[in-house]
Amino acid sequence: MTYAVIRTGGKQYRVTPNATLAVEKLDAAPGTTITFNDVLAVATEAGLTIGAPTVAGASVTAEVVEQNRGDKVIIFKKRRRQNSRRKNGHRQHQTVLRIAAITAA
Repeated sequence: MTYAVIRTGGKQYRVTPNATLAVEKLDAAPGTTITFNDVLAVATEAGLTIGAPTVAGASVTAEVVEQNRGDKVIIFKKRRRQNSRRKNGHRQHQTVLRIAAITAA
């Protein structure tokens, strides 16, 4: 099984070919192709290659499926016995990607 670990938006994701994942918002229109060169590890039939910090020559290409927003997160703060409370909501912008190919060096 072929997979890779990429870093984008301050987070790390384990991706496989044809997988769909939602990442932090990237500036790209739906239908465009994005290449990630920040590959931390690549596993192929030959074995696992771990970068220090990245794998030289490895890349992951993905197609942008859509731009959307994640589920609402409720922020509720209450100070007891103060008659003070605050409720807020937040929906994070995200980009949905479909992994096209994983290229190892």
